[in-house]
Amino acid sequence: MGVGIRVAGEGDREAVVALLDRAFMDDPVSGWVFPGEAYRRATHHRLMAAFTDIVLADGWVDLTEDGAACALWLSVPAQEHQEEGDEDGFAQMREAVDPENERVELIGRLTAGIHPSDRAHAYLWMIGVDPAQQGRGLGTALVEHVLERCDRDGLPAYLEASNARSRALYERLGFEVLGAPLELPGGPSMWPMWREPRGNRA
Repeated sequence: MGVGIRVAGEGDREAVVALLDRAFMDDPVSGWVFPGEAYRRATHHRLMAAFTDIVLADGWVDLTEDGAACALWLSVPAQEHQEEGDEDGFAQMREAVDPENERVELIGRLTAGIHPSDRAHAYLWMIGVDPAQQGRGLGTALVEHVLERCDRDGLPAYLEASNARSRALYERLGFEVLGAPLELPGGPSMWPMWREPRGNRA
């Protein structure tokens, strides 16, 4: 049975933020950015809202028709993902989300520092599946939906896997670990992963 997928609009913003909040509440990276369950539950949604707003403005959000899963994507031109002003952007995000929490800013700086810049690509910023709906193949369907287009267009794709389970999923979809993992200070690892378009491998 196919999974219905549509592009989310501004009217879906609150639903997407709530979905990402549920999906990433227990993620290792979220736990590092917002240590302590009570603190995380009170604050985490603000970061998910900031991410959603950036992608609604500059990329697109794919949402399953039942609202159980979403994927946030950006089209990244070669050499342009780290433009002047990005440094201020990380600080502005921290100010908007949680001014006393330096890790909100640091996670942006660290992931930007490992992001490849030499080739245009589709960037899967994050993908969230409602915990109650996991195991239905929704995440796979969302990623494959874009990868099919990448293959047709000869476009690579990139992401950072935030846990071992998602890393294994992405490997099944043709992604390969790109260099050394990003070791968050005193925290978990993130794996930069790259996928060449199928049928266009050098």
